[in-house]
Amino acid sequence: MNIIFKYRMLSDESDNFVRDFEVYPDMTLSEFSDFLLRALRYDDCMVSIFKSDAEWRPVEEFVQIDMGDDPGMPRCMDNVKLMEVNNDFHDRLIYTFDMLNNRSYYLELIDMQRPEKEFAYPRVAFEHAPVPDQYDPEATEQSGSIFEEMMSDYNEFDGDDNYDDEF
Repeated sequence: MNIIFKYRMLSDESDNFVRDFEVYPDMTLSEFSDFLLRALRYDDCMVSIFKSDAEWRPVEEFVQIDMGDDPGMPRCMDNVKLMEVNNDFHDRLIYTFDMLNNRSYYLELIDMQRPEKEFAYPRVAFEHAPVPDQYDPEATEQSGSIFEEMMSDYNEFDGDDNYDDEF
């Protein structure tokens, strides 16, 4: 494949958690899910993937178990490729890994690019802050804000009350 999808993953359990994943768009949703579980270092579990709208409302569900071709049933992840679900910038997915407690990650397609020869795909391209605990949301370790970390170069301007920009 001569294109790579880049997804940004966020969590509503940790404002600091960020992961960027680069994957082939012809991966099945099942392969994508397996990759995400390995990247997050989670145990195998039942997951659902939802295509969502711009406000993160689920539009279509994809499940691990084939429930047949009934139009009212969710499609099986084994039979659906990423490029069938997402093909435009800012398309979104909800990755639900704990259905009993309604715990999910939020993925947005942020880039489409040519693969680079020095990298093997799929891959984790960027990570910040620890991964939320798979089984205990209360155990999620909080770390510094990525915004604060990125803006730390500008802290030298903090507290300079002598600066007057009026003439």
